Amino acid sequence: MNKVKTSSEKSVSASSRTVSLLSQLEKINLDSVLGESDNARYVTSKILHLVQSQEKTRKEMTSKGSTGIEIILSTLENTKDPQTILNILNILIEVVSVGGGRRASVLVTKGGTQILLQLLLTASKDSPPNEELMVLLHTLLAKIGPKDKKIGMKARINGALNISLNLVKQNLQNHRLILPCLQVLRVYSTNSVNAVSLGKNGVVELMFKIIGPFSKKNTSLMKVALDTLAALLKSKTNARRAVDRGYVQLLLTIYVDWHRHDSRHRYMLIRKGVLQCIKSVTNIKLGRKAFIDANGMKILYNTSQECLAVRTLDPLVNTSSLIMRKCFPKNRLPLPTIKSAFHFQLPVIPASGPVAQLYSLPPDVDDVVDESDDNDDGETESEIETENDDEKDQLFKNDDIETDINKLKPRQELGRPIEELKMYEQFFPELSENFQEWDLVSKEPKPFVPDANLSGPIVVPTASEEHSVEANQSTKGIALKESNPLLTEEYNRRPVFLELPKKDSMKDSCSHQQNDQRNMLPSCQCLSQEIVKGLDRISLQNSVKNDQCYGTGCVVNKENKASLSTLACSKPCEHVSPCGSSLFEGSSVHLGKLCCTGVDSEEEDSRSSSSGEQVMLQVSDVSPVHDCDLYIEMVKSTKSIPEYSEVAYPDYFGHIPPPFKEPILERPYGVQRTKISQDIERLIYQNDIIDRVVYDLDNMSCSVPEEADVLKFNSKFESGNLRKVIQIRKNEYDLILNSDINSNHYHQWFYFEVSGMKTGIGYRFNIINCEKSNSQFNYGMQPLMYSVQEALDSRPCWTRVGTDICYYKNHFSRSSIAAGGQKGKSYYTITFTVTFQHKDDVCYLAYHYPYTYSTLKMHLQKLESMHNPQQIYFRQDVLCETLAGNSCPLVTITAMPESNYYEHICQFRNRPYVFLSARVHPGETNASWVMKGTLEYLMSNSPNAQCLRESFIFKIIPMLNPDGVINGKSTVIIMVILVKRMYLCMAAASRRPCGIQVLMLPLVT
Repeated sequence: MNKVKTSSEKSVSASSRTVSLLSQLEKINLDSVLGESDNARYVTSKILHLVQSQEKTRKEMTSKGSTGIEIILSTLENTKDPQTILNILNILIEVVSVGGGRRASVLVTKGGTQILLQLLLTASKDSPPNEELMVLLHTLLAKIGPKDKKIGMKARINGALNISLNLVKQNLQNHRLILPCLQVLRVYSTNSVNAVSLGKNGVVELMFKIIGPFSKKNTSLMKVALDTLAALLKSKTNARRAVDRGYVQLLLTIYVDWHRHDSRHRYMLIRKGVLQCIKSVTNIKLGRKAFIDANGMKILYNTSQECLAVRTLDPLVNTSSLIMRKCFPKNRLPLPTIKSAFHFQLPVIPASGPVAQLYSLPPDVDDVVDESDDNDDGETESEIETENDDEKDQLFKNDDIETDINKLKPRQELGRPIEELKMYEQFFPELSENFQEWDLVSKEPKPFVPDANLSGPIVVPTASEEHSVEANQSTKGIALKESNPLLTEEYNRRPVFLELPKKDSMKDSCSHQQNDQRNMLPSCQCLSQEIVKGLDRISLQNSVKNDQCYGTGCVVNKENKASLSTLACSKPCEHVSPCGSSLFEGSSVHLGKLCCTGVDSEEEDSRSSSSGEQVMLQVSDVSPVHDCDLYIEMVKSTKSIPEYSEVAYPDYFGHIPPPFKEPILERPYGVQRTKISQDIERLIYQNDIIDRVVYDLDNMSCSVPEEADVLKFNSKFESGNLRKVIQIRKNEYDLILNSDINSNHYHQWFYFEVSGMKTGIGYRFNIINCEKSNSQFNYGMQPLMYSVQEALDSRPCWTRVGTDICYYKNHFSRSSIAAGGQKGKSYYTITFTVTFQHKDDVCYLAYHYPYTYSTLKMHLQKLESMHNPQQIYFRQDVLCETLAGNSCPLVTITAMPESNYYEHICQFRNRPYVFLSARVHPGETNASWVMKGTLEYLMSNSPNAQCLRESFIFKIIPMLNPDGVINGKSTVIIMVILVKRMYLCMAAASRRPCGIQVLMLPLVT
């Protein structure tokens, strides 16, 4: 107890003593009497003793409300006694040495920077200057300088810049003095004007004298000198001066010396300081050229590879990688033009915009890259200092403090007169329907009362863990059917009063026969080699009645071998627009390649003889809304700008959705750095690069190598996108995507076929002309792959594949024409490595689950044929036709009125509208899958879906950009009036007196 009391008394006495000493010092400043210097010297020495011995005293002097710092600075400004000045400088150094930057900020706000600079100017006039005073002044300025944003301007105005520089020049051997001087010069150099001024006075040459030849003596001075030099070289003028004097080669020599002698990695900060200097000097074009000429790429590559084994040296590896990437010569994309490989002649060329810019380019302009994109440095430059940031910040208004709620309210008035909106009434035929010709269930009017059980919130089911992974395929099929509303018992038992089309009835009967036969037939694993070869290219131009394909499987009749190459396609191609090329116009169209993994002929003979005259591709889990025959019929009427001649196998056959949540891929440490190093090897070891074109849409006569080790590529099918493939190494390929039609950019969506692979080999794919600055591929996303061999083995699935996935900026330069006038932009690379499971398989790789325009048409037609017209009002109209001649479907879904009585018809017509749309950007295929699930849910027998239909009229535009989807584009294409017409339809509906509820569904990536 006595000890605690004694400690408390000492604390109080020390605090009161500090306050007393500061009061005495303040009185001395006010009196200014001769002979008071001794008293000031005595008081400051006592305060210095307290500050050095007690942390509490240091806190009290900088605490809020304390006047201690003001008194100290006032004494420093007024006193002429050298010892008093030294005492005060030591006091201030002790105060700001600990406590972070807050105490230094207090000293700056009290005007300490200006007082210290003025004292430095006064002390420099002494000959010779007081060394102790100069050391303390520079030490204190180096500590508070980073907290004063305007210290560079203050030093230049006071004429203090050259004082520190001259001290360094005159005292090169006095390391105690020049160390704080260099620290202050580093602070001054953060201002670009100061850096130029110091450079003109020879500071760059002086720094190279200090860092000089390799020596482990005075390493602290070496570190500070390198930091100062790196700050000075950020000025282009100083960097150019260093290049002219050959200092780039000297920096590389110094770095190699330290790398060789620092075997225990004790001087990593010095090595990093040298790299920072190289990084600064290579910011200019001359510096990069000097770096390349000095063999800097190979030097930094070799040293960084040696540092990979030590994790603590990662800062050196990362900085080296950054320098090498910056100095890597900018290359042009290996394309004749950045414009799309396909062109569509617009009926009217716009007067302005990016399309007009493309049409206005002279034909001889090389739009792939231009020389101005390389950050060329002019002979003159204006070094603009950024010292007025605080003033600029004051110009911003505080208009984001409170949100104006009135701005969030929708406009009540129409944007256009009602007379102009009447033309869109054709898109709302349900409002004029009287239902007198319908044989509705109920004949007596009754009030519209929702079920009491449906009063709660409407829950729309989404994909979750409800699909359990079962080993038995039949069990999995049952689970999937139970989870899909369209596979319910209600769907299988259609109402008696529903007249089904003959084609559907035939399919139902055939499907029963097929299910009976399936139990007796082997799976597609025992598919004979002869049949596989026959299915390798299936022509879609003739009609064979014996060949039938359903969503639940493919039945192939072996009675006539000639029919193996054909599929049932009896309908001719109708309404072919002159603006676009029909997929089946004038040429035979083939299904994408089927794989053949070398089934033994003797085995297939025995298996085929034991299985009867038919062999079946048995996959019972494919959704019943997918019909292979129907898909082919839909493809026939699809018009594409390229002359597509094939149908991708995944789109034709369909796939099983994943029954589990897809995990995020964990990215291994350093994978991006490794990939960048491999790209740098292309420049260092050019003889190892094959550089062979294996696929090129711009040159259709490009011969595909017949070598067994070369992959084969293809993207000439609906929604496909791959323009060019270049083999870089034996198992590495650069891929270039096609830009949007009538555009020179937008590269994101990819979908292509690859074949001719071997097992156990990792194939690296680099998509080298991406434009976004970042991607989900850096955060665990993987591309998708569909294996035809897996599909033949009853596993038609899109699976997430790929390892060593990353997304980074590459050395291919973007033209300012493609970058919207911006210069110096680079493309980005998506890289991933795939190891295929089957030899000579045919696989498809895609950015996301593909969903084609033909799939949408097939889906809508299946929904229309499967619904109950007595309960569900389903109508499919055409919103408009695209420039390529494809129709944009407009779907209406609601519940049928309870009867054709007036009250029920009125209730039907007064339901509010809900507008849903998707695929404005064709590359966002996830929107279509969400929309597919939405359509199936609204058409299902779920009580919640029935309640939604009875409450709203759904106007759905499932694909707003059909042409972009068909031609495999990402963002825009020959955009027409689709979006505008959709919003005008909404505006037309909004004039109804009952009001309207509009819900837009933005489905984006």
